[in-house]
Amino acid sequence: MHNPVVAADAHVTAGDAEVRISSPDKVVFPDKGWTKLDVAEHFALCGEGALRGVYNRPTMLKRWTKGVNAEPFYVKRVPNNARSKVDVTFPSARPGTMFLPLEVQDVVWLAQMNCLDLHPWNARASDLDHPDELRIDLDPTEGYGFDAVINVAHTIKEILDELGLVGWPKTSGSRGIHINIRLKPEWTYYVVRRACLAIAREAERRNELATTKWWKEERFGVFIDFNQNARDKTVASAYSIRHTGWVSTPFRWDELDTTSTDMCDVMSFKDRWSEVGDLTDGIDEAAGDLDAAIEWVQRDEENGIGDAPWPPHYPKMPGEPPRVQPSKRKMEG
Repeated sequence: MHNPVVAADAHVTAGDAEVRISSPDKVVFPDKGWTKLDVAEHFALCGEGALRGVYNRPTMLKRWTKGVNAEPFYVKRVPNNARSKVDVTFPSARPGTMFLPLEVQDVVWLAQMNCLDLHPWNARASDLDHPDELRIDLDPTEGYGFDAVINVAHTIKEILDELGLVGWPKTSGSRGIHINIRLKPEWTYYVVRRACLAIAREAERRNELATTKWWKEERFGVFIDFNQNARDKTVASAYSIRHTGWVSTPFRWDELDTTSTDMCDVMSFKDRWSEVGDLTDGIDEAAGDLDAAIEWVQRDEENGIGDAPWPPHYPKMPGEPPRVQPSKRKMEG
């Protein structure tokens, strides 16, 4: 009986460093035959861009140790072998220590840890209480396709232009679109989330396909997930690989109507990178302010439109409506 041949460790160049990749031939995408080494080489290729999305941000590890046909597990507390880490406080008020990417090699190390999609906070370690990014997550509900997402994205672009904010769009790598807006780190999570909610509600007024309904039983069209801006919530960052095999791919606004959910997979992304390079370059220099959006929050409040439900496990917030599904409220009433 012959023992199977196990490939030796591989080494991937990441910036000025070499990162060891153990079990490089391990198949991560069985339907495609893509391996752990393919994942590591993807992040080495777009390392500067991928780092830009997670740099100096507490980052959760979403580990696909058995490949994409099995469930991942989530690691918020940093492993002992991490190069850099940061102490954080979670919404429950419990302390913790999370991974803190600072160099391209840290992004490739995440691939070594069997991570495909990178999940950073929207605040930096230099100021954990004041986010420097507002995130708009456009997610189609059942029965609606990517054309509806594109439609709502046009409305979001129009609103951001009016507010003097610069949005950086990318495919989610799944069914939707993410739009990241860099901010000056001057507002709390509470304010940033409320500003996102005000933007989403304005989109709802202008576009019948947009919805801010938190409860799934009430949703239709394209849900704008304002709660992605709460403390410790994370969204897959640019150049992440999703379990679909698609890359969360940045695109220009003038490409919006021709983009697609499967714009790039791990292999076809190489050609995209060669053609356009890093389309997130410049995002850090485009930090805006929320003054105009906060005026919309105040306008809504004056019109009797207050806060919306927060995610489960978060403390009850001032002015928050009941955190109970509408159908259950009716039954209890």
